[in-house]
Amino acid sequence: MKRLFDIVTSFLGLVALSPLLLLTALAIVAADGVPLLFRQLRVGRHGRDFRLCKFRTMAVRKEAEMGSFDAGGAARVTPLGRFLRKTKLDELPQLWNVLIGDMSLVGPRPEVRKWVDAYPERWAAVLTVRPGITDNASIEFRNEEEILARAADPEKAYREDVLPRKLDLYEAYVQNHNLVGDLKILFRTLWTIVRR
Repeated sequence: MKRLFDIVTSFLGLVALSPLLLLTALAIVAADGVPLLFRQLRVGRHGRDFRLCKFRTMAVRKEAEMGSFDAGGAARVTPLGRFLRKTKLDELPQLWNVLIGDMSLVGPRPEVRKWVDAYPERWAAVLTVRPGITDNASIEFRNEEEILARAADPEKAYREDVLPRKLDLYEAYVQNHNLVGDLKILFRTLWTIVRR
């Protein structure tokens, strides 16, 4: 039932949002050039790597596509990228990841291999489900970049404070997820975006 919901919703979303996707793509090309998309290796269900797609919001750095991640690092974010991140428009290409089965609309956010390897036993349980575009951790840490930017050591803060809390929420989701709960998370996510 969850997979059917993901397929139908992501397909309809891509169709309905195609004008917005096109406008966003044109804005990125006009403001920042190509590439249009940021594609990065993330760890998916059962530990399999996949390429997550987002609209590009940062200056190009090739190693980032291979899984490099600077906790709290926003120095390369472009002016248009800041807007796309604030409105979450940069996440829309992940509807394609949902449609092809790499991701779900709701589920634990996929991480790069470095952070999965930091807590392998906990991730083993989390990765029994498809990663998602949004979840309770995404809502709780909607200002994650700002939190980490204030930390004296952003990478240490992510490893020791933020990621363990996210894993708490991921594990709770895995143990209790259902379609009604997913719908509630989707509505909470939309409400959070609209309020900003």
